Amino acid sequence: MNLHEYQSKLRFGDFGIPIPRGKVAETPEQAYDAARELGGKVVVKAQVLTGGRGKAGGVRLAGTPDEARAHAQTILGMDIHGHTVHKVLIDPAADIQSEIYFGVTNDRGARLPVIICSSEGGIAIEEVAATMPDKVIRVRVKPEIGLRGYQVANIASNIGLPREHWKQFGQIAGALYKCYVESDATLAEINPLAVTPGGLLAVDGKMSIDDNALFRHPDLAALRDASADPPAEIEARAAELSYIKLDGAIGCMVNGAGLAMTTMDMTKLFGGAPANFLDIGGGASADKVAAALRIILSDPNVKAVLCNIFGGITRCDDVARGILAALEEVRMEQPMVVRLVGTNEDEGRQIIDESGLPNVIGATTLADAAKKAVEAAGREA
Repeated sequence: MNLHEYQSKLRFGDFGIPIPRGKVAETPEQAYDAARELGGKVVVKAQVLTGGRGKAGGVRLAGTPDEARAHAQTILGMDIHGHTVHKVLIDPAADIQSEIYFGVTNDRGARLPVIICSSEGGIAIEEVAATMPDKVIRVRVKPEIGLRGYQVANIASNIGLPREHWKQFGQIAGALYKCYVESDATLAEINPLAVTPGGLLAVDGKMSIDDNALFRHPDLAALRDASADPPAEIEARAAELSYIKLDGAIGCMVNGAGLAMTTMDMTKLFGGAPANFLDIGGGASADKVAAALRIILSDPNVKAVLCNIFGGITRCDDVARGILAALEEVRMEQPMVVRLVGTNEDEGRQIIDESGLPNVIGATTLADAAKKAVEAAGREA
């Protein structure tokens, strides 16, 4: 789950990181009032869960409240990379002398958190890494030990941070790492961490929270902006399904993340491409299976559906009933390849066979199912 800039910075502030005390506005008049209250120059910033706001015209400097209102009028409702702007953040303008990138994320290869820092702040760290790799400093942190002072000192030295800022930089580094850990985040990023005459300031911020840990953070879960999510993903969360939309033509409904990944790989092996990752989980009820199929069929790119169920906790007859229930609600013209193996597989196959469903193709092995799904999708294309 991604947080908006204003939400991320408020979270940073809770951990003692210095942030601009801006205000969120949903109308031009609210932007005018915020700018007048803050006084002086302000920055009007689109709040959308995507990058490239500045280049798209979503970040503008205003010298007066009237100018802030005019900028808000332009930015609100703007489409930025497929995201509609519903809110703007009015921040006091900062006197920035230099910019630093500072973030904490997961190093999956090392299985450790990693601090990433660069003296080239204000632009995407991916761009810095591609064009100036020597400017990117990476320091891994052992969770059982935590971020150490010598590590922070090495980072400050390597990015050429003036010595007078080292103490505050160390405090911010410790606070950001603590925020990352205690929020169960996958990313906590300040870009830029600005060097100003008054010290260091987190001018922009971004956080991504691990969805699997949200049950521990109801306060953070309440911050989710569902308007930025595709309707299918919203429905999948409500049904407690793991769903990610992809660009292929074969809709996959599988139980178990490992089997789902294998099923996707098999479609590629036979020349196809998966339209989604979808794991209905163990012990899936008929209602959950029906919800999964509705989500798959809502994608107009789907040309065929591959249902691959290994019955362990999940019973094949429950899956079969779920398919029938879904097809009573959703008109399906695409062919469906069904492979049911495991607990109550004979009963499941019998339910499907006796239903008289059109365009249903049986398969016994995963390779056979993937090959038939690719062929069926090719005929529909």
